[in-house]
Amino acid sequence: MRSLILSQLDDDQAKDVVSIDLAGKSDVADALIICSGRSQRHVGAMADKLQRALKEAGFGTPSVEGMPACDWVLIDAGDVIVHLFRPEVREFYNLERIWAPELFAESEVGEEGFAPSTDAMSVTENTPDGEKG
Repeated sequence: MRSLILSQLDDDQAKDVVSIDLAGKSDVADALIICSGRSQRHVGAMADKLQRALKEAGFGTPSVEGMPACDWVLIDAGDVIVHLFRPEVREFYNLERIWAPELFAESEVGEEGFAPSTDAMSVTENTPDGEKG
């Protein structure tokens, strides 16, 4: 299923495709795929084509959320969850940092004042007095 989804997204010219293995991170699905479309129309078209491709390949009809606005469309195909974003919306929610912090260098410090960590339980935040806490 994952290879079908990635192939379809490639055919549809999805941008910045990231596939995250969820083994050991979640029981909800085996994989999470995140990508961007150029516009609302592109995101909607990719979601529609992906939904049809999954059904035609015998994976059933996936659950789809977000089609009316097409800013963020979620496709729940069971073992694989796909998030299709407009670039601005993807940047705002930044799901890659939540589900795969290992993709980011620990020296990177975001606007929130903390660096992503490969250990999900350790987050270093700046306190109001400027000390690390």
